[in-house]
Amino acid sequence: MKKGEIYEGVIERVIFPNKGIVRVEEETVIVKNGIPGQKIRFQIQKKRKNRMEGRLLDVLEHSPLETHEPVCSLFPSCGGCMYQTMNYEKQLEMKERQIRELLTPVIRSGGRTEETAREEMPEPEAEAVEKLFEGIAPSPDVFGYRNKMEYSFGDSEKDGPLTLGLHKKGSTYDVLTAADCKIVHEDFNVILRCVLQYFQKKNVSYYHKLTHKGYLRHLLLRRSVATGEILAALVTSSQEEWELQPLVKLVCGLPLEGRIAGFLHIINDSVADVVKSDETRVLAGQDSFYEELLGLRFKITPFSFFQTNSRGAEVLYETVRDMIGDVEHATVFDLYSGTGTIAQILSPAADRVIGVEIVEEAVEAAGENTALNGLDNCSFLAGDVLKVLDEIQEKPDYIILDPPREGIHPKALPKIIDYGVERMVYVSCKPTSLARDLEVLLRSGYRVERVKCVDLFPGTIHTETVALLVREKVDGEESSQYDETTARRL
Repeated sequence: MKKGEIYEGVIERVIFPNKGIVRVEEETVIVKNGIPGQKIRFQIQKKRKNRMEGRLLDVLEHSPLETHEPVCSLFPSCGGCMYQTMNYEKQLEMKERQIRELLTPVIRSGGRTEETAREEMPEPEAEAVEKLFEGIAPSPDVFGYRNKMEYSFGDSEKDGPLTLGLHKKGSTYDVLTAADCKIVHEDFNVILRCVLQYFQKKNVSYYHKLTHKGYLRHLLLRRSVATGEILAALVTSSQEEWELQPLVKLVCGLPLEGRIAGFLHIINDSVADVVKSDETRVLAGQDSFYEELLGLRFKITPFSFFQTNSRGAEVLYETVRDMIGDVEHATVFDLYSGTGTIAQILSPAADRVIGVEIVEEAVEAAGENTALNGLDNCSFLAGDVLKVLDEIQEKPDYIILDPPREGIHPKALPKIIDYGVERMVYVSCKPTSLARDLEVLLRSGYRVERVKCVDLFPGTIHTETVALLVREKVDGEESSQYDETTARRL
């Protein structure tokens, strides 16, 4: 096989996150964005020492797992919900199997060896590891579950008409109009079509990434599942001035199931293709609304960190609460706490909860939400976990870890381990990062006692993984903290 050559083959299986395994001429090729059982045509892109990578060109035959017709007009060009043609139960089975295959070698080896093929494990030990996995919890909603979307303005072909939606799969520049997306509430689609038609008629320019010129950048929408309140935020550059009140009036008058709680104009002159604010103007209503989870209320602003699947988040946080167990009279550290959702859910049962989060706005929001919910045993510190842990005087009895996708900073892990807490719960949105961090935790005296997946993103390649880690006791040890003897042993 040579780079540039085109082949056909069947995807045997898909490993995390979306790497299809195809065998052709006794060679193994990784081809992304496919479904097990599909016959595909692909082009060799990269040839490495131990593997080859191909680019999917066409699906020649559907997989037996594809029992559903596409539910939106952008499939499969968008690439966001690449599994939407699969039965949801089959999606769950595949996701759970991917996580299990990824984590099993790490758990089985205690973090001390390289990956070991599952079939090479002694049967009794394989069974013991298998019992740690508790399956995957489904999302309460398979469609319409996303409570937040950041749409981009652009075009789908060079110098084509204005579009508003999502980037085409594999493209940095082409934007497809997501007018009938099914993973969002239909209110989002109604608003998107209204905003797009308005600016198309006005012939307003969009911001070009290469030239850094133009006006329209993004449309940010957030919706409360509990109340139906919606925040709409138009993100533009400052390069042009347009009268936006006619648009605001149109959007606020739309026949929606929910209601517009606020319409904002966010000005962003950063060259980076991200939604951020140099200045925010409230054009109508307010700049926030409230969401409810597990009996608590949370204030949501345009830039609040909050799980994008509200009802699924309740399943996730109940799983965390169940795994951490009895925290009565205990001090709990919630590291990478975001807006403090987990901390506040645990606080009624704990003596004290301390959250640490690097994003200052999230810490401010956590403080507001804590006061809103009448919780007086929660406190939040702004800063990098790596540095803040050196400043905290208190010692935790238990720790919750919910790091960003890249996982825990390698220099922060030893500090976390040195607390020697009896139990930790690790919440991961990227299981490869979890696998890497588990190697360190397992080598340092912890063992995995439970693993459960929670699907917050039906139709997509993503899922959440929750792992309970329990510290192995040293003979004769009474304290929950490491002593010098324990440190030398490890």
